[in-house]
Order: sequence, then C-alpha cells, then structure tokens
Amino acid sequence: MQRTSSLESVSTRLLQIAELSRKRPEIALTTLARHIDPFFLREAYERTRKDGAAGVDQVTAEEYEQELDTNLRSLCDRFKSGTYKAPPVRRVHIPKADGSKTRPIGIPTLEDKVLQRSVTMVLEAVYEQEFSHCSCGFRPGRSAHDALEALWRGLMKEGSCWLGQRSNLYLYP
Repeated sequence: MQRTSSLESVSTRLLQIAELSRKRPEIALTTLARHIDPFFLREAYERTRKDGAAGVDQVTAEEYEQELDTNLRSLCDRFKSGTYKAPPVRRVHIPKADGSKTRPIGIPTLEDKVLQRSVTMVLEAVYEQEFSHCSCGFRPGRSAHDALEALWRGLMKEGSCWLGQRSNLYLYP
C-alpha cells in the first residue's frame, strides 16, 4: 500500500462523509463500515500511539508492523465479516502519586486500538457537524481548558464577574 495515495483516499472519504452529514442531517447513515478498508486501517494505524504497553496478546507495534499489510487486511476481513471479537483488556494497577493507593487502567491490544481509531475517524466525520462551535468536550483538538478559556473571554468581554444565581463562582479579571 502506498502511503500518499492511502492518506489522500482516506481524507477524501472523510470529507465526503462530513459533507453528506452537513448537507443531509435528516438521513441516517447506516453503511459507514464500508468506508473502512485496509487503506483506512493503515491511516488509523499511523494515527495510533505505538509507544504504549502491549495488550493481552503481548504484540508490540514493532512486531505488528513487520507484517503490517497482512495484519491490516486480516483485521479488515474479520471486521467486515463480523467475526472480529475484541480481545480482553489487560488490567494493570498503577500507584497513585502519594503511593497509598493504586488505580486500575485497561490496556487494549494494538490491533483493537487501530480498529477503534478507524471507527472513531468515521464517527467524528459524521457527528462533528452536530456540535456547536463553542462545544469543547471530547472533540479533536479541544479540551475542558478551551471551554474555560472561552467562558473567561466571554465574561470579560461582557464585564461580568458573576456566574449563576445560586453558584458562588466568582471570576476575577
């Protein structure tokens, strides 16, 4: 698979999905899985963080990449045929900063992360059209800090320093 044509193909498809969602918000897009193919999975693989710990299968990114095209074709075939079953998530307990307790985290397999990323890419193209410009939660390139910054700027522009009737939240310039 060629990297450049793959990226152009994936970007074009995501733009087409986004455009259809924007122009026809009343229709239900039910065949989005058809957009996920080995080229799409390759782009999802490129966007997936590879320096994390291995999942229950103990396969590292380096090992997976040795047969990348074959692995992605196999993943795509299993996904499209409905035979893909997400492997269990490896549970690890990490000590908290004070050392008194631990917190559990789940580590999925690399292959599962790639498939999750590809589905996320398609769904973001669809649902990004639904969000207001000022909505920041769980969106690419935005965070709660962006929401607080927008709130701060809006309040300062209006010259207001008080939020809500019952909240005791004061914002000082």
